[in-house]
Amino acid sequence: MRARVLLLAGLLVLGGCAGARLPGSDPGDALTVMGFGLPDEIAKTRVDLFKKQSGVELALSEGKLDAQQFLSAVAVKQPPDVVYLERVEIGSYATQGAIQPLDACVKERGVDVSAFRRSALAQSSAGGKLYALPDFNQVNLMIVNNAAARAAGVDPAAFATGDWARLADLAGRLTGRDGGRLTRIGFDPKVPELLPMWARAAGVSIVDDRGNPHLDDPGVVEALAATAAMVRAQADWGDYRAFRETFDLFGAKNPYVVDQLAAMPIETWYLNVLASTTPDVDITVLPPLDRQGNPYTWAGGSGWAIPKGARHPDRACAFIASMTSVGSWVAAAKARKAGLVAKNKPYTGTFTGNRLADERIFAEVYEPVRYPAIARGVQVALDLQDRAFSHLPSPVGAEIKKAYEAATTRVLLGRQSPRDSLAQAQREAMAALDWRR
Repeated sequence: MRARVLLLAGLLVLGGCAGARLPGSDPGDALTVMGFGLPDEIAKTRVDLFKKQSGVELALSEGKLDAQQFLSAVAVKQPPDVVYLERVEIGSYATQGAIQPLDACVKERGVDVSAFRRSALAQSSAGGKLYALPDFNQVNLMIVNNAAARAAGVDPAAFATGDWARLADLAGRLTGRDGGRLTRIGFDPKVPELLPMWARAAGVSIVDDRGNPHLDDPGVVEALAATAAMVRAQADWGDYRAFRETFDLFGAKNPYVVDQLAAMPIETWYLNVLASTTPDVDITVLPPLDRQGNPYTWAGGSGWAIPKGARHPDRACAFIASMTSVGSWVAAAKARKAGLVAKNKPYTGTFTGNRLADERIFAEVYEPVRYPAIARGVQVALDLQDRAFSHLPSPVGAEIKKAYEAATTRVLLGRQSPRDSLAQAQREAMAALDWRR
């Protein structure tokens, strides 16, 4: 059976990398990259710049990183040279020995680590060592449907998220129904996925600086109870979720335009979606507020790591240093802007984990768009970059996420109380941590 598993793993690795080689690349000598493709100008410009400067060919595997495929590749000693992954996964891969520390790499290439945003670096490190270089950086914004808010007598600019009891009341007041059918969500707290953001508003981190979960902390319990109350003020979870799944988030009939949604937090990338599809949309973009009324947000994003056993670690180091450099980001931003302008669409900026790159992009490339709501949103996103927190790395980051999302769902379905459900989630996360360690 072990032989069959190893054979299957090898076939998965070879199939994943060989199926998406760049034209003319030599798989025997090319730098292999897993979890990254060329979907737009930002990716292609940076890759082309590296190839031109280094003369190195790349073999890219398209699509999001497949964890099982990647770990199998490492296990059979056929890993890619570079892996592109979500930063929340870095602690887990580092603990399993699947990726290697980058301390020597950044020293050799002269990478200015201090140029990266603190929250992005925190996510990219484990045990005091750096395991990845941050790529994109996304923060969560509050976006309010002005027409829906004003119709209920609510000033969109005063839509503060720090007062949870008021939010539950607003959610109910702003909810739209046609008979018994839900027609508009008044306020979507975006749970289960954003539960850690609500917990942080109460001053609680679900993971401590040693990677231990704290899902049963009273602050997390309070956050789950409050967000569940917001949902229950509008509809039962089955109807709520089913209605939310009808949203055309990426199209011209997005929920703000067709009045299916009054307000919700969402990541920065959505500004670009709105600017490209419905730039005149009547919205107000605000920073999320914690319980004390201070702006804060949750940041996440991707990163570049070098797997254990990579065939070309020196080339891999040069590649990830190039992809995250200021010059590479600025060139990519210019290409992205030119591509959008050619389509008569506004450019809303490029938000990266490199603070110095962002400073150059927004000083030299970005021009405030002529749509006031979108322009305001870009400024809010910029102002929040250094107010953001991120998940601290954990050896069981994926298991923690699974546990708190399942716990939230149980509460939303009315199957458990917030306290009991999160106690169960804590036991599950600790069991995974004990096994991993």
